[in-house]
Amino acid sequence: MASAVERHSGPIPHGDDANDVCETQQPYWPIVAGAFRRNTSSLSVDSLPPAITLRDNDTIEHSDRNAACWARGVDVVNYTVVNGSATNIGAFVVWIVRVQTLNGGHINIRKRYSEFEGLRAQLIQSFPGFEAAVPVLPPKSFISRFRPAFLDKRRAGLQYFLHCIILNPEFSASPVLRDFLFS
Repeated sequence: MASAVERHSGPIPHGDDANDVCETQQPYWPIVAGAFRRNTSSLSVDSLPPAITLRDNDTIEHSDRNAACWARGVDVVNYTVVNGSATNIGAFVVWIVRVQTLNGGHINIRKRYSEFEGLRAQLIQSFPGFEAAVPVLPPKSFISRFRPAFLDKRRAGLQYFLHCIILNPEFSASPVLRDFLFS
């Protein structure tokens, strides 16, 4: 049976010519050989994406780039609610952070949420081209701020934030991060 896109090259067969074979053409447009290929004159090394390179941070190599990578990981281990009064006026949360270094040691620090906000603001100010690499902090909540479920979500958000900052070679060697960790 003939398809709807069949085209006849000659007159439509009538009567005895009805058994003649019809010639068909491509239904839409002809495909030109090589129409979708790049010619060799437009190919260059500059037009190719850069190669992906992997680096082992465990090996001891002394270079400026590797010197920036000093941490293996970071965990927001726990939190402590510091009570101001019986009505929670003046109460705040202290986050306990543990940073694992490449040499096997660790650093324990305690920070308030406001200090994380200060770190984020200083990083954005110090690295104007890297705003997208600085993740947002978990949101605040005046009502839920001492509830365990809220604090667990905030802990996970702060841990993600620190992972993105401390394990990024652009930020890890910055004085802003050093001041945050050692002050």
